[in-house]
Amino acid sequence: MTGANVLFDAPGPKARRLSLILSIIAGVLIVAGLAWILLTLNAPRESGGITLPGMFDESRWDIYADPEVWRFIIFEGVWGTLRAAIIAAILAVILGVVFSLLRSSETAWIRIPTAVVIEFFRGMPVLLMMLFILLVGSTGQYWAVVWALAVYNGALIGEALRAGLASLPRGQREAGLSLGMRPLQSKMLVEFPQAFRQMLPIIVAQLVVLLKDTSLGYIVGYQELLRVTLNNLASFFGNRYLFSLFVITWVLYLAMNLALSWFARWLSKRTASRSSGKRLDPEDPGQAVLVAEANAAARQSESRGPRP
Repeated sequence: MTGANVLFDAPGPKARRLSLILSIIAGVLIVAGLAWILLTLNAPRESGGITLPGMFDESRWDIYADPEVWRFIIFEGVWGTLRAAIIAAILAVILGVVFSLLRSSETAWIRIPTAVVIEFFRGMPVLLMMLFILLVGSTGQYWAVVWALAVYNGALIGEALRAGLASLPRGQREAGLSLGMRPLQSKMLVEFPQAFRQMLPIIVAQLVVLLKDTSLGYIVGYQELLRVTLNNLASFFGNRYLFSLFVITWVLYLAMNLALSWFARWLSKRTASRSSGKRLDPEDPGQAVLVAEANAAARQSESRGPRP
């Protein structure tokens, strides 16, 4: 008996036939729905007594033959989005590390206020935080977007890292302390690298959200991709090109997010290979020895199990 058959019975001929029929019907409905959407968008429409061409008519896409349009989209829109996202991501990871260390402190007067601050930032909308920083701090649109995204996502990343630290076996910490490490040294050299690798998918997923949230800079007047395409270019060329500008914006956001997801998978595989025990090369060789010995002692203590 296989593991799959333990949970449910294998479908019989009638069930498989019914599943096939339903799958075919669902596929036909999806194709028909997509075809209806495309035909509706491509159909000419009346507006103020004037017949306008469909959304896929070449007259709605001819502006992209001008290199100046692409230069404006890439160097003003895409670079504006990436410039804010990169700096905000770096600051968010730094703040996340600090928040996680303070949140997991054994001292109550450090741990409790940090928990209050994290919950406050997690509960505040990002747009409201941008407006607050812009109006009160007078930092300008760029830094209002960057600091709002950094603080909000730093609080979320800090909670993820704290959960990663809490999920580690106790033997990791005990092994580091048994080798003469201080509690903070054991946490930074033994526990925290493992927690970071363990929570890396969550961190990168949060950075993808951060990249998309840069579009909120549209409200505070920051020149990011959404404002450049759907506001500046649409106002200059007219609403005739609004749909094509929307499609281009969507494709560019999708490309950036897919590239970040691919980088996350590559980084996860690379860090996993480095954490296998074959390579460990911090800047200080003495720390590398301590970390390697602590990991080995932890594995031995876990394999022996609790003493009677």
